[in-house]
Amino acid sequence: MGRLIAALVLMLAAVSAFAGDVTGAGSTFVFPLMSKWAATYYARTGQQVDYQPIGSGNGIRQIKAANVTFGATDMPLKPEELERAGLAQFPIAIGGVVPVINLQGIAPGQIRMTGALLARIYLGQIENWNDPAIAAVNPGITFPDQKITVVHRSDGSGTTFNWTNYLSTVSPDWKDAVGAGTSVHWPRGPGASGNEGVSLYIRNVRGAIGYVELSYALQRRLPYALVQNRDGVYVQPSRESFSAAVTAVQWDPRFDFYQVQTNAPGPNAWPITGTVFVLMQRSAAHPSSTKDALAFFRWALSEGQADASTEHYVALPPELVKQVVGYWADTFK
Repeated sequence: MGRLIAALVLMLAAVSAFAGDVTGAGSTFVFPLMSKWAATYYARTGQQVDYQPIGSGNGIRQIKAANVTFGATDMPLKPEELERAGLAQFPIAIGGVVPVINLQGIAPGQIRMTGALLARIYLGQIENWNDPAIAAVNPGITFPDQKITVVHRSDGSGTTFNWTNYLSTVSPDWKDAVGAGTSVHWPRGPGASGNEGVSLYIRNVRGAIGYVELSYALQRRLPYALVQNRDGVYVQPSRESFSAAVTAVQWDPRFDFYQVQTNAPGPNAWPITGTVFVLMQRSAAHPSSTKDALAFFRWALSEGQADASTEHYVALPPELVKQVVGYWADTFK
């Protein structure tokens, strides 16, 4: 009997803790920012936000199963899928995916890449760094006769979605052979889990190329390539170029803010820009957790915007923040 009572006490404590905690899972793309937000918010309010960077695909699955308070994904879900799952969706930050490389003597921003060139590398049509097609867009750089090791994500990933969506817009061959998604059938190369896993692989393997969110490239001191945008400009990945890619976006809360920003027009726009979206149950089993999560995101979209800038993400424009707050009022009753 004593053991049974103890077990019941523990179970009730666990349920109570869950009801009062905010739990999230998903995008590794946003993890540097989310972890900073959570730490600052806890220091100021005492409210714990536990976020697990398990990839957008897993985050979507976890929120659909109602195992967490919110999911985070860099691939937005279409309104019809959200409706079927009983989910709401809203943006919280904007960032960019960058190609990162490991070549001796190459500094960040020294190499140029076109979208078509990246597609050919990932399709296996270009296998060595001294291929004439790479040299043609990089005059003055001598590339080694070295095999290219192509690295991709092994988990379901919003970063992969933005990368493959971009390649699909600039390369008919890629679109026909592989397409876009959080998980695709990769033509070549090893996989690694999370932005962190890809970063570590690139850092440790000479001749490797991969793709990560900019913060990971900067934190790991990984050389990244400039990428030619839709207007033909080789642009630097930065908060400014990410912001330029979303200046013309028309956000519509009636369609749950669904938008994909890859290959956006504009001479200053970074071509592989993506938005991080939060997914939440419209009618959660624990309404108090929903309330606490919205309080956290309300703080993040106001006082937390300075952290977004520090971590090389783009804060949401004030008008979009107003739309998001209005969406909350209409959605979560």
